[in-house]
Amino acid sequence: MKNRILVILLGVLFILSMGTALAQDMEANDSEANDTEANDTETFQQALEQDGFTVQEGELGYFDLIGLLEKGVLPSAYGNNPTTKYVAYFVPAPAGSEVDERVSKLTSTLGMSGNTTPIWKLRPDEAVVFIGRTPPECRYFSFDHYIMHRTVGNERGWLFSNIADTVNNRVIKTEGTPDGSSGNPFNQTTVIIITADRGIDQRIRAAAQFAGYSGNITNTQVLPSSILNMGLENDSDTFAAFVRPALFNDTQAGEDYINNTPATVLRITPSNTTELDPYDYPELRVRGTGQTEFELMDDLEELRIAILERYNESNATELPTSQAVPVGSDAIQRGINGVGPNNDACYLWTANQTASSPTPPFFNTSEYYPFLRDPAVTLGNDTNEFIIVYGVNHVATGKAAYSNFAIYGADVWNGVRAITDEDFNGSAEEYLPDNPNAKYLYVYKLARNCSEGDQYCYEVPYGMGVHGIEPDQPLFIGWRAYLENTTKTGPAYSEIVYDRAIKFDPKS
Repeated sequence: MKNRILVILLGVLFILSMGTALAQDMEANDSEANDTEANDTETFQQALEQDGFTVQEGELGYFDLIGLLEKGVLPSAYGNNPTTKYVAYFVPAPAGSEVDERVSKLTSTLGMSGNTTPIWKLRPDEAVVFIGRTPPECRYFSFDHYIMHRTVGNERGWLFSNIADTVNNRVIKTEGTPDGSSGNPFNQTTVIIITADRGIDQRIRAAAQFAGYSGNITNTQVLPSSILNMGLENDSDTFAAFVRPALFNDTQAGEDYINNTPATVLRITPSNTTELDPYDYPELRVRGTGQTEFELMDDLEELRIAILERYNESNATELPTSQAVPVGSDAIQRGINGVGPNNDACYLWTANQTASSPTPPFFNTSEYYPFLRDPAVTLGNDTNEFIIVYGVNHVATGKAAYSNFAIYGADVWNGVRAITDEDFNGSAEEYLPDNPNAKYLYVYKLARNCSEGDQYCYEVPYGMGVHGIEPDQPLFIGWRAYLENTTKTGPAYSEIVYDRAIKFDPKS
């Protein structure tokens, strides 16, 4: 018996030692890979310099909208998506110039160096390049580029609008998905070039290939001069770029990526004037498959009636749902605030922005941002006061890779919490126990006090500043449905059933 125990113990020790050795080997391999990538990046920079470019190294960092609002640096959280932590490109200022004082305050608050900026201008012959790893495995990620400001006459307006399609996990070219083929796009080496000029793009690609970065892992995000004002002058447009990952498989790996992104951002400037060869506006991926969710309308009406019957002792107010934000090209053409849209998503909400809403500059904290029509929905702390959010689960129908809804304070657009399809999956079946299509629907409750054991309920916090919503503070609900896998872009508004919300109040 003792011999058998001894053999078992020796076996366990052997397995543990092998596991430790394997972990050490994996760590060594990761370190070796990082060292190799660092060497490749250095070779890439040297190749660019030999080709007559000036290369400035920037940073990547978590762009914490709620944190910036809380510290008074921003006047709004700009409808932040609580499911996503945005990683911003912090690009060096042009050689010989300084970062705007207000932007510098924003940069320093986020812990970045003083001469980089998340809001930057670019000459028509310059480029900004991301070189490094994509996010670890998650439900969705994208690399987006935006126009932030435009000056018309003497007035500088805030546009915050996407310029074209994203580079997302379904189309990106990486070592795991060469030339955008199917494969593993997560935690893979990639190169992403943002530029307005075809010739500059080709020269950067040649330098990358010399450094060992194959052309089949290199992506280009175009800045089309036909709709943009490129340059470093006072009236030139400003830009930004972000990485948007959502719903990591490994939360800790995701946090590590956000806080210490394994990549480099470079500003690349030709030392000598070059003949321009501007890109045309890029071809867009087309939304829509022709397949809709409307066969679920009768089931959704059955669910609505079941909700009203369950809470028939309260007064019910059905909130209007509409498209929340314009597409980027629409906002750019009309000169209005796009509020950071993304071609990979549909956006809905329970509030309407007035057509004549002013779009104050980014740092103007003296004006209400933005003005809303009929936002006066509040959530008190009475037990019988709550909001029921319900609708079609767009992930279950195949219209989205992930979807969520979030609750926002209407005055500063602070997203307090997002409820994702992971949270509400299966929630409609208790309302429609005999309906086989209940699996395609969802119901969720927003309240100040959730009943014990209520799995599908979120207690909306207050008394926490911008991390909560006060009982007398106007609010709205915002929905997002991201990335229809078939089209590799956002679902078509004309093919989805709009999500809904009902406010319940105590009967007087």
